Amino acid sequence: MSEFTGIKYFGDNVEKSVTIRGWLMNSRGSGKVKFMIVRDGTGITQCVLEEEKVGDELFELGRGLGQETALEVTGVVIEEPRSKGGFELHVTSFKVISKSEDFPITPKSHGTDFLLTNRHLWLRSRKQLAIMLIRDEVVTAIREFFRENDFILIDSPILTGSIGESAGSLFSTKYFDLGNAYLAQTGQLYLEAAIYAFEKVYCFGPTFRAVKSKTRRHLTEFWMIEREMAFEDNDGNMDFQERFVSFVVKRGLEMRGD
Repeated sequence: MSEFTGIKYFGDNVEKSVTIRGWLMNSRGSGKVKFMIVRDGTGITQCVLEEEKVGDELFELGRGLGQETALEVTGVVIEEPRSKGGFELHVTSFKVISKSEDFPITPKSHGTDFLLTNRHLWLRSRKQLAIMLIRDEVVTAIREFFRENDFILIDSPILTGSIGESAGSLFSTKYFDLGNAYLAQTGQLYLEAAIYAFEKVYCFGPTFRAVKSKTRRHLTEFWMIEREMAFEDNDGNMDFQERFVSFVVKRGLEMRGD
């Protein structure tokens, strides 16, 4: 077993000493107590650093830690309803794995252009963390729903010679000396062929549309779910869609409600 504990498992370790590894998101406090907000791959927690418990030298080190410094923190898990997740870690010791200086995305307002330019760092912020966790749960729920309803996953090609809609909305690329290939805008044609083998099929993957738009909601690249069924009428189609959306939303609320 690993010598490190994920933050999400604090509920199984109340009043026990654990060690976590993560990154410092923010810190506050004055006097002889400091509160460090630490994130690992499973969650976020508040680490309480008290000078009396850790000593002058370690407490002073904690004062100067920069945002996104990588840490290894040991402490006792305490129930605290006011803290995120209902627990906090009372620190007995910690060590710096890697210092971070002048992290550009501070806890203040930043413009969209700046955030997109620093997208790889923006992923560490609370809202982006929440979005990606929800997306992960949605993807898992989508695949589970189709499996439970006896669908077969068909991975249609991303490079294709077929045109699903309009040729003007396709990204093209030279395909050796055989002419042009296109980034897929739909897997529909492949699924329609597959229903005669498997009856119920779906694909779920990247889709590309080379259509310019002035709206902020238009995307040239996104992930799309398509499914085909043999022997189905419109009423059955509508019922299926309602059950599908309900399942995904319910699972998202159950698993990522926080």
